[in-house]
Amino acid sequence: MEVVVITGLSGSGKTTAIKIFEDIGYFCVDNMLPELFEQFVDIYMQRQINLKNIAVGIDIRSGESFESILDVISKPKSNVNYKILFLDASDEILVKRFKENRRTHPLALNKRLIDGVIEEREKLSILREKADYLIDTTRMLTKDLKEEITRIFLNAKKTNSLLINILSFGFKYGVPNDVDLIFDVRFLPNPFYIEELKQKTGEDKEVQDYVLNFDDTKIFMDKLSDMLDFLIPNYIKEGKSQLVVGIGCTGGQHRSVTIAIELCRILKDKNYNVVLHHKELMRQ
Repeated sequence: MEVVVITGLSGSGKTTAIKIFEDIGYFCVDNMLPELFEQFVDIYMQRQINLKNIAVGIDIRSGESFESILDVISKPKSNVNYKILFLDASDEILVKRFKENRRTHPLALNKRLIDGVIEEREKLSILREKADYLIDTTRMLTKDLKEEITRIFLNAKKTNSLLINILSFGFKYGVPNDVDLIFDVRFLPNPFYIEELKQKTGEDKEVQDYVLNFDDTKIFMDKLSDMLDFLIPNYIKEGKSQLVVGIGCTGGQHRSVTIAIELCRILKDKNYNVVLHHKELMRQ
């Protein structure tokens, strides 16, 4: 039986995620006290009939005793496979969502909203660090989140257990700390210096056509694809559950986005479970 702990920043989509897990057949409980987690799992397993996989929502409203969750998960338990799903989003988007919904952040009752977001991010850092899966909902609609959760927790089990995250980013903003493999595409011609492409991004066909048309790009994509064809089966054999591939350029707007999109297409055509994120596009 699989037990998924759904946690993350307030406003990142945890309630929506719980509903999605219900839709794909999980038994779901939201806002559980960490101290009751182990007892709840034990009681549920005693039913022995009509058992479903479990999804449990735990967040900052439950207090700060997250170590008890990690203690439970670290204990080997027969027939139970624990996973942590952490939902995240940029500070700007979290603040915007709270303002639009006119909700009060649980840690910002007597302070600025952004201060509550920053404090919560710090308190949840240990859960983020220990998470098996990380989903950034900054640019996601509900349907996008549903597609990603379904791919990770339903479709992946029908093929293989490895989820591949393709992440475009800009080196000028720093290298993401959760990346397993980094590929620097700053050697490619930069559309930023083409006047008609400067204000566009790698999501636009004109930028994609410009970047992908160079011989160096075609050679790079062939070699990158060959390397991943070798690495991915070995990662699967080794038991790795998630692989984060970072594609970086200077600002994370043109070349890295284009290459990330193209790599995602290539891997999906090979029936790998792939999700795509563009870290810097929100900076436009």
